[in-house]
Amino acid sequence: MVDLDAYRKATLGNSSGWGRRPALLVVDFTNGFNDPEKFGGGNIGPAIGRTVDLLAAARRLGLPVAFTRVVYADDGADAGIFCLKAPALRSLTENNPDSHVVPELAPAPGEYVVRKQMPSAFFGTGLHSWLTYKGVDTILHTGCTTSGCVRASVIDGLSHNYRNIVVTDCVGDRALEPHEANLFDMEQKYADLVTCDKAIGALEQIQGKTRAAE
Repeated sequence: MVDLDAYRKATLGNSSGWGRRPALLVVDFTNGFNDPEKFGGGNIGPAIGRTVDLLAAARRLGLPVAFTRVVYADDGADAGIFCLKAPALRSLTENNPDSHVVPELAPAPGEYVVRKQMPSAFFGTGLHSWLTYKGVDTILHTGCTTSGCVRASVIDGLSHNYRNIVVTDCVGDRALEPHEANLFDMEQKYADLVTCDKAIGALEQIQGKTRAAE
């Protein structure tokens, strides 16, 4: 049980809320990260299952959608310190099926696929520029791992002044303990937490207000 007094005294845990133009970000839900014998395990598979529903709603409502893949050069020329910590990542080259988005979440035409070499979806990529072009002010975060690339993307999203919404049943990790600990910490400092069903309901409300204002 976490003693929340210190968090409350520091005025942490407030809601940043929703803006008027959300986008969906799907972080590293790839074949390799869905395979417990490779990079996956834990609750990543069930999180992919729930993200199928959220992705369908995002498409129906016309939201901008972006995916990330970890992709390194065939010769490892762009591999850095991250690959010293996790050497097997170097195998995630462009044509390796392990680096491709899982079939049930396959990107549709017009959806942005970010190739990255570091944990954050923003670091060294064009994601921020693309979101700015789309007029986005709120990011719904899904993907894996909760404690790794999702968290890194959430922190960088906040650093770029996006409102962050982490969809709790659409993010997964190899073990429950880091998953839950990082959800707690992100809620205190960097993001709001919602379930998939509540996220879909909020998106429908935002669309309804936008249509009413037109």
